[in-house]
Amino acid sequence: MAITLQDEKIIDRWSMLIEDAQGNAEQIYKDTEGFIKESRAPGINMERVRVMPSLLKGLFGVKREYLMVTNEGLGDYRMYIGARDYGNNLDVSWYLTCEPGFFKKALSEILTKSEKGLSFSLDLFQQQDLNAYATVVHHCLLKAIEKMMVGLNQDTSKIDRKSKGFLGIS
Repeated sequence: MAITLQDEKIIDRWSMLIEDAQGNAEQIYKDTEGFIKESRAPGINMERVRVMPSLLKGLFGVKREYLMVTNEGLGDYRMYIGARDYGNNLDVSWYLTCEPGFFKKALSEILTKSEKGLSFSLDLFQQQDLNAYATVVHHCLLKAIEKMMVGLNQDTSKIDRKSKGFLGIS
């Protein structure tokens, strides 16, 4: 499955460059998936997807693999976890997106003058669920990174734990 992930969809993000960790992307994906399953967080689903920054760039082969994590109760919100070699390093990141469907976008534009207005109109329980879902996924990724870094005899205190954006997860 190929997905277009444009910057305006991203509402929160986190990233880290891990020195001398090239070749460990698959381990990060597998360990993160395992830790998410172990968490038993309700309604979470995972799928490997190919992501492109735009349809045009995708046609020219600009795609990367991500682990897409969704929550059944929060259909408009998706997290994309990426891990890729960057020289001798491993570039690891996640992006939390808000991606309402076509009809919800259109209705939201009419009612709120914003295509995400209805998606951002979360009640207290939905806000709590979104925060818990994103935090669980974030912590599982951090756990996978820590495991890998310990295996490489690297200092795990260098991990920046705070996301940048809407939720500010740490």
